[in-house]
Amino acid sequence: MENRSLGFWAIGVLLVGSLIGATNGSIHSYNNEKFTVKFNARFFHGGSEGLYASKFQDLNSSSSENPFKGKSFIRFDDVTFVRTKESASKQNAMQSTAGLVEAIILEVKDRDRIGGIFLKSDAICCTPELADTGSCSLGEVIVNRESNDLEWPRQIKTFFKGNKTEVTMSPETVVINKTGMYYLYFMICDPELDGTRIRGRTVWKNPDGYLPGKVAPLMKVFGFMSLAYVLLGLVWFVRFVQFWKDIIQLHYHITLVIALGMCEMAVRYFEYVNFNSTGMRPMDVTLWAVTFSSIKKTLSRLLLLVVSMGYGVVKPTLGGITSRVLLLGVIYFVATEALELVEHLGNINDFSGKTMIVLVIPVALLDACFILWIFSSLARTLEKLQIKRNMAKLELYRNFTNALAISVLLSIAWIGFELYFNGTDPLIELWRMAWIIPAFWNILSYGLLAVICILWAPSNNPTRYSYLAETGDEFEEEGISLTGSGIKSTEDVERNELLFGLPDDVEEGKRE
Repeated sequence: MENRSLGFWAIGVLLVGSLIGATNGSIHSYNNEKFTVKFNARFFHGGSEGLYASKFQDLNSSSSENPFKGKSFIRFDDVTFVRTKESASKQNAMQSTAGLVEAIILEVKDRDRIGGIFLKSDAICCTPELADTGSCSLGEVIVNRESNDLEWPRQIKTFFKGNKTEVTMSPETVVINKTGMYYLYFMICDPELDGTRIRGRTVWKNPDGYLPGKVAPLMKVFGFMSLAYVLLGLVWFVRFVQFWKDIIQLHYHITLVIALGMCEMAVRYFEYVNFNSTGMRPMDVTLWAVTFSSIKKTLSRLLLLVVSMGYGVVKPTLGGITSRVLLLGVIYFVATEALELVEHLGNINDFSGKTMIVLVIPVALLDACFILWIFSSLARTLEKLQIKRNMAKLELYRNFTNALAISVLLSIAWIGFELYFNGTDPLIELWRMAWIIPAFWNILSYGLLAVICILWAPSNNPTRYSYLAETGDEFEEEGISLTGSGIKSTEDVERNELLFGLPDDVEEGKRE
């Protein structure tokens, strides 16, 4: 039982460890890379992706011009193995098989069929003892074949010839007829081949394109969000033009965030369209998408912060804290841009898990700073409006506070779900649900922006949201917006002031 647990743990280590080495694209390139020793095998992780079943189950069902149209497949392109000169010199020049390298393709749920788990052994490669029982072939990876599925896991063998240092795999395309998360490993059982390297590439394709299965739905999400931002922009533009005489500085900031959101979603959509058709992420398009995303995230947070401070509504300027607000924005942009570049441009092979943590932590801390500053500023703004009895603006900010509080609670709940999702699914077996995590953040961000647009929409009653001089702001606003609701107008209030004098609390408000 202990040996069986060790064997299962060995395969688990290979699968989890290989996630660090997964590439970003559906064309996985290998650049003279080393094999890693695990137990009694040497392995190299060639990639892992969620693949949907082919639409056609045989080649004859596809177009004669493109036999792989509508099919999922993994194709080996010029995959070459290079062994050391010392290893090659030990072989006879006339030998036809002088060293074996195996390509193993398996679905993640079949991971316990690789290695000696079913033989109660922790070995990955067949040992003399296991070979004597007839359970496996000496010098090969142990694969448990089931009677109802003799072809999988797929095992492709490549032999070195004589004393040559290089051998290239025969061109082969493996058609995927079953939906699942697939892993590719190149494995060596012969200790004489220590130091062997691999170069070349493999191409992974889904029935509708090269996008990996776990992110393919995001293309539609970005397309939908592009249309949503265009619609929001059109509505906002109509209001902006209709009431252009009553526009305040805050409206220009909101317009900029909407425009950046439009650009980000459009660039993201076209990036995914290109990725789906070519299998590669173009550096320039991805760089623009990452930059638009970082700028929009930064300006969105700054917009929430300055609105919470009452900029343009309670106070005409931010005063002495302007430099601190701008400094926080610059630092956040730099941190977010670095994280986005690593996630979307870099090959994950180039960055360890520790590097990612180093980049994620600053962004998380800066987000926490924004949240604390926003809510502390909101508390002060609400208190000031309540003291001044500025009822229209107070109602505006209460609605904004409620919307912001709901979004924060949703964010916390979603972060908890995301941690649970990733923590309970280390091998990405639930890959078909993975797209909803980034999609939620885009939708939540859009929803909060839409709320701000509704609350601060340009109108013919600018006193509802704009700053007026303290000498008449509170009374003039209430006189305009509340006269028809049984509240005395400004003229009535002034008449009473002359007859009866000002109450103490109003006098204090005017002195403020």
